[in-house]
Amino acid sequence: MPLVAMTREMGSLGKDVAAGVAQRSNRKVVYHEIIEPIANKMRLRKSHVERFLDGKSGLWEKLTTDRTALSIFTADETFRFLRDGSTAVIRGWGAVHLLRNIPHVIRVRVCAPLETRVSRMMDRLQTDNRETVESEIQMSEEAHTAITKRHFGVNWRDPELYDLVLCTERLSVEECVDEIDGMMKRKCFQETQDSLRMVDDLATEWSVRSALRRDERTARTHFTVECSGGVVSLLGVVDTQAEASAAGEVAKAAEGVKSVDNQLKAANSANSRFRREG
Repeated sequence: MPLVAMTREMGSLGKDVAAGVAQRSNRKVVYHEIIEPIANKMRLRKSHVERFLDGKSGLWEKLTTDRTALSIFTADETFRFLRDGSTAVIRGWGAVHLLRNIPHVIRVRVCAPLETRVSRMMDRLQTDNRETVESEIQMSEEAHTAITKRHFGVNWRDPELYDLVLCTERLSVEECVDEIDGMMKRKCFQETQDSLRMVDDLATEWSVRSALRRDERTARTHFTVECSGGVVSLLGVVDTQAEASAAGEVAKAAEGVKSVDNQLKAANSANSRFRREG
């Protein structure tokens, strides 16, 4: 079945739209579920990771968060849920941009004018402090902008990034759910063997990247990881032959890997050969 990757603005009722889509398809919404495994892998408190991704972290949390590891683990967990047939909607965490090339993923943005969203949040929080509510909304959007720009090189407000943009200023939650439900029935968004194979390969690729980041021997290495049909290729240059061997060992043990084509070259071996030949 198709899966919806959703970006929503605070106060846009996107959370309600996602819940409606999940209820209608008898599947679940993934949002906070992705945080706990990421926190465990990074050995941080769940609240630490959640505040960082929501743009609410303080200076200490920003300084102690490995942003590269966070992006790798987020991608790994996102694909894990994508392979789970019980998931209908993945909200937030860059899923729209991470999954943009997968044919059976429908990319949706739920939005509303700022004034509408401020009024809704004031009602929801039962406060008349407009300045505080508006500041909270702007902080959330600035964090989202920074994360998507840094990790995906895009402006998340660009409508070209989405298959469907829904403004809830005049559309009700139920009407938005109807629109998404209609998209989910279209032939172009149905799963195919090719699209499922793409998911499997990308999931395996990110599983390997995650495993490499968690292993002390390979955590700081930088090289290319590719996967096709469960066969993982490691391409590039590392400092030592020990790192190259460790990378192959770690990759082979990662989830979904059938075999490893380790083409990593050791820089110290290349330098030694150059000196001998020189």
